[in-house]
Amino acid sequence: MTGDDVVDVAGLAATVQRVAETEPLVVVMGVSGCGKTTIGTRLAERLHIPFIDGDDLHTTANAAKMAVGRPLGDDDRWPWLDRVGEELAYAGAAGLVIACSALKRRYRDAIRAHAPTVVFVHPAAPKEVVAERIAARKGHFMPAALLASQYADLEVPGWDERCVTVDVTQPLPAVWRRPVG
Repeated sequence: MTGDDVVDVAGLAATVQRVAETEPLVVVMGVSGCGKTTIGTRLAERLHIPFIDGDDLHTTANAAKMAVGRPLGDDDRWPWLDRVGEELAYAGAAGLVIACSALKRRYRDAIRAHAPTVVFVHPAAPKEVVAERIAARKGHFMPAALLASQYADLEVPGWDERCVTVDVTQPLPAVWRRPVG
């Protein structure tokens, strides 16, 4: 995939299935507002497997902390990342897609410790594009003020990680328009 491609969900699903080789255990990762939930939901529908929004796996304390603009520290994240990994491990061969920031390699490693075959999907876009999306959404506990800290924490997946990067610089509905040919 090149950065100029418009990726449709069918093509993304086919790529994930090729990379996964076994059960489709997928984490759609990235900064808040990059499209994790939208892409994860559509990918799960296409793969005919369940979807979980990782935000729903946060503790009440973590959600409250983020809602007032305080970024989470590693001590806050480890139990959450374990829960994400446990959900994937529990799903096993049935498959599962989870939206989870997993910004740092060590966070992805914590998830992989529970689910070694997980494939990460990284919707990537410049901070300015994502900031516009965050400003436009309503009712989400993650404020735009934390976006800079998320980009500062983001470690783009390495060549040795099972990851598919998706360029989402266009509005998200445009990502799904072009059919696979």
